Amino acid sequence: MAGEIESMASNMRSKMGGDTISSSTPCIFRIPSILRRHNKEAYIPNAFSIGPFHHGKKDLEDKEKIKFNYLEGLLYRTRDPDTTLMECIKEIAKYETEARGCYAEEIHMSKQAFIEMLVLDGCFIVELFRKDAGEVGKSENDPIFSTSCMLQFLHHDLILLENQIPWFVLERLFRLTRGSSETKSLLQLALDFFDNIFSSEKSPIQLDLFANQEIQHILDLIRSSLVLPLGEQQGQEESFVSWRPIPSATSIKESGISFRKVRSRSILDVKFRRGTLEMSSILIQETVEPAFRNLISYEQCYPNCPPRVTSYAILLDNLINNEEDMEELSKSGILINWLNPHDTTQFFKMLYHDAFLKEFHYRRLSWEVNEYQQKLWPKWRAFYTRNYFAKPWAIVSLIVAAIVIILAFLRTIYSMK
Repeated sequence: MAGEIESMASNMRSKMGGDTISSSTPCIFRIPSILRRHNKEAYIPNAFSIGPFHHGKKDLEDKEKIKFNYLEGLLYRTRDPDTTLMECIKEIAKYETEARGCYAEEIHMSKQAFIEMLVLDGCFIVELFRKDAGEVGKSENDPIFSTSCMLQFLHHDLILLENQIPWFVLERLFRLTRGSSETKSLLQLALDFFDNIFSSEKSPIQLDLFANQEIQHILDLIRSSLVLPLGEQQGQEESFVSWRPIPSATSIKESGISFRKVRSRSILDVKFRRGTLEMSSILIQETVEPAFRNLISYEQCYPNCPPRVTSYAILLDNLINNEEDMEELSKSGILINWLNPHDTTQFFKMLYHDAFLKEFHYRRLSWEVNEYQQKLWPKWRAFYTRNYFAKPWAIVSLIVAAIVIILAFLRTIYSMK
């Protein structure tokens, strides 16, 4: 018996070795099954595999030709294509261990296969961003830009948590292949490519916000572009320990609260001022659900990641219970919906299910809205505005009634003299 115990202890000790848990912090994860079950299609690539998790899948293999097409075009703009390719391979090989450590599970690929994949996928993304921004030319028969569906696929595939490669890989490949006539940084190219993912209005890019920011990958960059503009607002919720759900859009409108669309650098920037809920407009189109779901999954998986996007999803779910709520937000210009209203309503209701929330980043706002809703005067004002001032004939009737009352009062006074 003692021998069996020692054997089991030895076996367990061997599994506690340094190779089991990486010294680096992983930033690229498989989607937890509890989140994946709500919409599997939101987490898997439509056409292009990026990184190891979906590499080699048969339904994605045919797009490898496009990647090599882009790699060839990138290399042949350099003075010596063969030398440039070898420099790219040599540079990425230096960081193979670091790159493997970015993934939350062991990557069962040989050194050669892993490095070749990183160089191919990375150069493809860099070339895609350059072409999209007009930094380099593209042919009339470009396999991506001549076909509208390909760009749609890529706006979906490149934001998936499981479909990422480390940002430092992209940065090194970008520097090694940069032409003398190029003016934009990789950061600016990537932000330009995904500029309309949440809004149809082009927002100014403040690159200085990213000066001291360590970007993990493309999905992390998109999240940072939403969170960083909030600045000091990130720490203003500490005094509000608990939070109350915000009533639906139609409910708070009836209580005298109005909605106003504002221009802001982030859709996450929501404020409540003097009875008005101020929000940036958000575009609801096909890629917005995968974007939200993968950002929420990233916040759930990445250690010590504040749930900013998850909090925003909860806020939207509170505001939108039915199509009437959606219509209310659409009238104010906050929601720009390109999808079926019923489908959009259901999407918001299921968006953050099974996501664990350690802190709600709109606690202060939820308290302010609920407190304001309890006041009587805004309710009365909203009631009279809605019932007596919303239609021209009602206004005319009210004026006529007021005149009749005033005349009757004056006649009574004169008759008493």
